[in-house]
Amino acid sequence: MANAASGMAVHDDCKLRFLELKAKRTHRFIVYKIEEKQKQVVVEKVGEPVQTYEEFAACLPADECRYAIYDFDFVTAENCQKSKIFFIAWCPDVAKVRSKMIYASSKDRFKRELDGIQVELQATDPTEMDLDVFRSRAN
Repeated sequence: MANAASGMAVHDDCKLRFLELKAKRTHRFIVYKIEEKQKQVVVEKVGEPVQTYEEFAACLPADECRYAIYDFDFVTAENCQKSKIFFIAWCPDVAKVRSKMIYASSKDRFKRELDGIQVELQATDPTEMDLDVFRSRAN
């Protein structure tokens, strides 16, 4: 338990995939997981630009914590096409307490590795990160 407070190492691939999403828009989303045995955050899944929000949401397990990045496209009230990069801390209520503690204590350090996050969401169930929440937080 002692290492839970110190945060996890971040695999280089995590930063590389994020930079691809941010600069080249080659991904719609990235799902990250903590590998406890290796004590590091790794990329679990990368979504293609054509994948939908529903496909992204389906990648988050109902009973385990994850971090995720989602590139949200939207149209402003002035009819301008924009996008915002969301960081989602997914921690369902039914996840193991130890897992929730490790994800919570590692989140800030992990976020610092990903330069360019514009909006952060904490979600414990799907309603806390549905498209309406994204729309309201993007504006």
